[in-house]
Amino acid sequence: MESIRTRNPEAALSSLEAAATSARGGFGCLFSTAAEFESALIIERRAQGRYGSPRSRWPLLMFAGCAMMLVGTVLLFR
Repeated sequence: MESIRTRNPEAALSSLEAAATSARGGFGCLFSTAAEFESALIIERRAQGRYGSPRSRWPLLMFAGCAMMLVGTVLLFR
């Protein structure tokens, strides 16, 4: 049993192209470039406070610990 589409491939192709064109029309985007999207995303995230500087003491504690180990090693082999 043959379908109508197999008998007329040009009509099937044009029908498929028309369906694809109408489907693409439904996915409109507010931004014309990726740079506009990324800048809007960064502005929104800054407004939410996501890019605030972290107030962690971890790097300072690591530095103090390494400095104390270095001083201890120097005093041990002196």
